[in-house]
Amino acid sequence: MSKQRAPQQADVPVTTLGEFDNAGHDSATRADAPPDGGYGWVCVAACFTINCFTWGTVSAYGIYLSHYLADNIFPEASTWDYAFIGGFNFAIAMLVAPLVTVLTRKFGIHTIMCAGLVFQLSGFIAASFGTRIWQLHISQGVLIGCGIGFLYIPCLPVLSQWFDRRRSLANGISAAGSGVGGAAFAWGTEAIIQRLSIGWALRITGTIAFAANLTATVFIRDRNHAIRPSQLGFDTKLLRRYEVLLLLAWVFISMLGYIVLLFSLSDFALSIGLSRAQATDMIGLLNVGTAVGRPIIGMFSDRWSRIDTAGILTLLCGLSCFAFWVPATSYGLTVFFVIICGAIVGVFWMTIGPLCVEVAGIKDLQSLLSLSWAAVIIPVTGMCVLSNMHML
Repeated sequence: MSKQRAPQQADVPVTTLGEFDNAGHDSATRADAPPDGGYGWVCVAACFTINCFTWGTVSAYGIYLSHYLADNIFPEASTWDYAFIGGFNFAIAMLVAPLVTVLTRKFGIHTIMCAGLVFQLSGFIAASFGTRIWQLHISQGVLIGCGIGFLYIPCLPVLSQWFDRRRSLANGISAAGSGVGGAAFAWGTEAIIQRLSIGWALRITGTIAFAANLTATVFIRDRNHAIRPSQLGFDTKLLRRYEVLLLLAWVFISMLGYIVLLFSLSDFALSIGLSRAQATDMIGLLNVGTAVGRPIIGMFSDRWSRIDTAGILTLLCGLSCFAFWVPATSYGLTVFFVIICGAIVGVFWMTIGPLCVEVAGIKDLQSLLSLSWAAVIIPVTGMCVLSNMHML
């Protein structure tokens, strides 16, 4: 009787529990990976628009200020009143950042940005009918500042969620919007005031900004459902990391220099004998340089190193001030400095999103951004107030 051989079983690979965990982690990582394009480019256009019609609109405050003073519209106002109104635009936008971050986590990006639309439009319309200086504090200062915060803060992390290899380029294109808006409103506001009035300039600006920002709000999309970011208003755990502290120190120093240059450039032009129209041109040309330079810098930042690029540009901006700004005594050299410096000044605005991802990762992006806004409040508010007082 022959022996029957047991049927041989095919070799079946054995998967350990650890391999299951790694497979799940790799799958989640692939799901979280930014698509680096697609609908992300629509979001780039939306964020460009938000930058254009938030920070671009407030860049015209100096023009309103000159007419408030020339026409003595608010006789009871002191120099501190006008100075704080200009500072509120920046300060309030940064102060509400932790609150906006938490509210965005709870209600979603579109609800919060719609609230920003209402704040900004209400501020411009109310300011156009203001007859007392305290009304201007609330309208052109607090309400418009809240509008900027509720519109800008939620949209800033969006592009870093959509892009990886082209993250700096996308953020550079978006940040160029503030340059385009700044140039348009620097020259356009004065023309409207001359043809109509200050009140109509405020109403027209508010209406145009509302329509443009509403369109951007409709089309913008975040990827929070895939990334599941922490979105904490003030994450103290991040402050225990030395690289975070170094980033915040850079934020403070770079923004201090940025505000000094931005708000003293017009006064400098007047001090060397240029006309007020030429001084206004300096602000417009600075914004033109910003609009052209930021996307180019973003492209190089993606190909090289985002952290190194930000550091080198900050250094170059400081050196250009000593090389071209200090010895400038003519219109031509000042224009040259303004265009060159415009391309690299304010590197914070185009790199802060990608830098926060490099330092803390995509999940903690919003939380680290909230800390960055806190580091910005003191230099921005202080220099805005001092610069506006110097203009009075």
